[in-house]
Amino acid sequence: MMGDENTPLDSTTAPHLLRRTCFGAPAEDVQKLLNKTPNTPYTRGQAADLLLNFKPGTFKPTGRYIENVQTSWIKYMLKIKSRLKSATQSPLQEKLVLFWHDHFATSDAKVENPSLMAFQNQTLRKLCMGDLKVLVKTIGKDPAMIEFLDTVRNFKDQPNENYARELQELFTLGVFDANGQANYEQADIVQIARCFSGWSYNNRPPKAVFHDYDHDFEGDFPDRGPKAVYLGAHGFGVTGYDLTQNGEGAPEIDTVIDAIFQHQDSDSKNTVARRIARRLFEYFADGGFGDAIVWPSDVVQAVDEVVAASGFGEPNWSIHDLVRAILVHDRFYDTAPPVSGPSSKKSVKWPVDYAVSTLRLLGVTLTGQSAYIAGGSYDAIVDHLANMGQELLEPPSVFGWDWETSWINSATLLARANFARDITSSRGNGKTHFHPEKLVNLGLTDPAAIVDAVAGVLGVQDDLSSTEKQDLQNYLTDDGPIDLHDYDFRNRKLNGLFALVLQSPAFQLH
Repeated sequence: MMGDENTPLDSTTAPHLLRRTCFGAPAEDVQKLLNKTPNTPYTRGQAADLLLNFKPGTFKPTGRYIENVQTSWIKYMLKIKSRLKSATQSPLQEKLVLFWHDHFATSDAKVENPSLMAFQNQTLRKLCMGDLKVLVKTIGKDPAMIEFLDTVRNFKDQPNENYARELQELFTLGVFDANGQANYEQADIVQIARCFSGWSYNNRPPKAVFHDYDHDFEGDFPDRGPKAVYLGAHGFGVTGYDLTQNGEGAPEIDTVIDAIFQHQDSDSKNTVARRIARRLFEYFADGGFGDAIVWPSDVVQAVDEVVAASGFGEPNWSIHDLVRAILVHDRFYDTAPPVSGPSSKKSVKWPVDYAVSTLRLLGVTLTGQSAYIAGGSYDAIVDHLANMGQELLEPPSVFGWDWETSWINSATLLARANFARDITSSRGNGKTHFHPEKLVNLGLTDPAAIVDAVAGVLGVQDDLSSTEKQDLQNYLTDDGPIDLHDYDFRNRKLNGLFALVLQSPAFQLH
């Protein structure tokens, strides 16, 4: 596939764009993208601008316990309107918040303060598509992060290197550049840790607090040498970057970020720009970038193209511009062919994406204070997600979640199947009741047409193989004639057909 931002969307690429940037691709939204004006679709660039043209909201999840905060966030994801229906809202904002939550992985399992976790979640929402350097500086002073990565325990007499290490390894540079060259050394960790000493936080309101009496000043510890970073063989040469050039004390942690963001790799490319571009490419496009230390040439090419197209790097750190460049790039749309096709780069839906997109596509809402599904096991949504391997605000480590095939094992696949069972058997009141009759024409009698209709609602009509479709048709007809007007038949077979498609391999991918 060859194209650019002026390439028109079509019936394959339009739903692909919505699935990757929103939660599901409802048929009505697909049709809006295909009909900007009658019979004239949006181009890639026009659609990207539409989806990205939102003012970041300031929602903050609430709750006394972490389960309440998790539930509050999930309810917000379900409530937020499609950008194609609202001039101000966009599910893309929440997709970005999820990405940054994983990138700056912070867990309440250690923080043990739901209000601080909620505050960090709000911060990510406000800054999710703004200036990356501002975002990284803000996260360094975020109370939940200060607690999680031990900045609060980084004292002048007992330095703690935890945040200094993860700042470089995970949040900005990465351990190695595209050619496998080291981006920093242990000595850089030591000096950056000194700059982050003396910081603590208040709970109400959440705010970082600097204590100069517990800060490591050069004059107090001359044996530790000057506060400077060299950042590897391709960093700042023999003189290094002076981390006190803007003054010692509180300014140092921002000076550290300024230094890191100026780092160039062994190709004389901005290291942070390349790495963040790659991470966002992997998130929005596909998981086929590989884990090799030396980047494959096709990855280098795609990353460098979107960095150049967006101008991402010193001094322009617009996340908005970088994401736009990704959403119009060929590599993003190369993942659009049917997922059963041999050329497709498959990407496994995150559990929260699987759950939220399903609820949105089927028009089912959660009920009760615990936000449970009124069917099957009657489990709360946070319990369903935990069984699938994702507890929001409690990632398994500072590395965040393992993506792609790591989401899929015997236990988590069973959890997804149970979720599909529960939602299609929900018999609550109003929208807590699953109503397939509102999604499928009850006058249909041809099993192939019914299977296509259900697959179309769920956006996988082109992804199911002919064998899978035939098996689903056989399921509809294995105990008598089809009559969707008959409640018992519909309750048994149409609901069951939705469950089977939700459990299919095709629906686990996007």
